[in-house]
Amino acid sequence: MTESRPLPPWADEIPAGSFISYTPTYEVGKYFNLYKSDNAEGMKYYFYDPTEHGSPKGKPYPVLIFLHGRSNALEGDVCINYAGAEFYATEKYQKQIGGAYVLVPLANEKRDETGKVTGTWSKDYVKPLYGLINSFIKKYAEPNGGTGKKFLYGNSAGASMVFFMGTAYPSFFNALIPIGTSAIPEDAVLDEYDKNDVHLFFATGKRDEFNSYKDEIVPRLPSLKKMKHCYIFTPEWVYNGDKGIASIFFGVEMGQHCLVNPMHCNLMFDDGTPMEKNLPEGVLGWIKTVLQD
Repeated sequence: MTESRPLPPWADEIPAGSFISYTPTYEVGKYFNLYKSDNAEGMKYYFYDPTEHGSPKGKPYPVLIFLHGRSNALEGDVCINYAGAEFYATEKYQKQIGGAYVLVPLANEKRDETGKVTGTWSKDYVKPLYGLINSFIKKYAEPNGGTGKKFLYGNSAGASMVFFMGTAYPSFFNALIPIGTSAIPEDAVLDEYDKNDVHLFFATGKRDEFNSYKDEIVPRLPSLKKMKHCYIFTPEWVYNGDKGIASIFFGVEMGQHCLVNPMHCNLMFDDGTPMEKNLPEGVLGWIKTVLQD
């Protein structure tokens, strides 16, 4: 236990020889200078344009869209990191997937005098968010050669929004990557994903503090497993880059909920070994298979 936080509720369950890691090992904000900002549909967004950083113009590139978690829009550009997008602008990540636009829309969140956050992602954002994405593509991608496949990531509340968007526009997105949600759509929607060849990467930790794996995830796994293109990543433990079991405390424990942090690090430990044996090249390897499909 540290002086400022209690032990996590799952502390007595960690495997022998393991340790608790209280902070991600990466530096936040190191690559924010690679991003610009703009507005559309009454919302602000940050974006990375690969053609401004060495990728040739005149050809289509995939668009990677990242939806942040609850209250993260209040953090300004730090939201780029919290949404799991920052490192996708790095030369290392860009090279692995052959270049890509990165788009980080911000919900119009506010905090009232009681501290309550309002305006986070909900179904009310479905149409304006769709408009924002199309506005970005028209303004920045189409003049440079257009877009390839569209990937929609989301963390926590953003992950639920991923499913809201996929349900409303099943033929628009080529891949959905919800991280930390139990809002799995009904089977009829999953069937629509299959009809449209949508690839799904479903990621939620088994000890997620906000989503019960046993009660909310397990009953839906058979339907996910029946899909044509669905990778299910439900790790026993969520780790930081130092191989410690992740703990994050902001009034409540959420370290196992914040699977977005290792996903942001391409599911790689700091020493270069993969966190998931079936993904030796991490999430970027999975993205490459979708791009090649």
